[in-house]
Amino acid sequence: MPASSHQGSNTNTAGARSGSSVATTRHPAAARASTTADHPSSAVPRHIAIVMDGNGRWARRRARPRSFGHRAGQKAVRATVKYCLQRGVDVLTLFAFSSENWKRPSVEVGALMDLFLRALDKEIDELHANAVRVRFFGNLAAFSDTLRTRMQAAAVRTAGNARLTLNVCVSYGGRWDIARAIRLAAEAATRGELDPAAITEDTVAPYFCLADVPPPDLFIRTGGEHRISNFLLWQLAYTELYFTDTLWPDVDAAELDRALADYAHRERRFGCTPTPLPRAG
Repeated sequence: MPASSHQGSNTNTAGARSGSSVATTRHPAAARASTTADHPSSAVPRHIAIVMDGNGRWARRRARPRSFGHRAGQKAVRATVKYCLQRGVDVLTLFAFSSENWKRPSVEVGALMDLFLRALDKEIDELHANAVRVRFFGNLAAFSDTLRTRMQAAAVRTAGNARLTLNVCVSYGGRWDIARAIRLAAEAATRGELDPAAITEDTVAPYFCLADVPPPDLFIRTGGEHRISNFLLWQLAYTELYFTDTLWPDVDAAELDRALADYAHRERRFGCTPTPLPRAG
């Protein structure tokens, strides 16, 4: 399965603590800077995590099937990857398919799997050419052999790339991640590799997904909902939260600029005294 310190039907790694800031596109800071030139590169988040919400509503407003919205959302993914490459973001993590999404109608799930497969085939060459490392996190055993093979091939092919790490969370849930980390830690304790009496946040952190990259600095959710929906529950502890009413297929560089402009005006405290984001110059 995709690159991680723990191979198999899942992937494992990274940690954080508690206390997140929240904003929406109505936040005053967003109005103060709407172009990339308005905020310094030193304030660009190192790691951005996104819940891509709104494909179905976008399609419904156009009297089209939900699959039409999912295809449009693929274009937004492409634009977001390009944006992160241009802005110097190190890590982009996308919530592509949750563990709860399996409960959707079988026709929609089937269409999503087909789209995912075709997207892998279509996008991997360009991602590799742009030095993007692609990885997949979640209960990968839930997917077909064909799809798992394609994900594995994409991860192996791009493993040496270092310009941007693209983490795609599929069949993923934050509670699943926590339960899995506990199970892996328990197995390590059984083997005598971990002392149960000495377990701390630091000793269990390596068993979570994404442990080999910094926790997200900025979380973005599109589509107007103000919740994290079981995404990266451990990893988002100190992440800055940004919510926008914009539906995912409509997300473009201007929308991402607004999110980064808001982020640039945050004070990240991490439970301590205020620490303004670094400024250029």
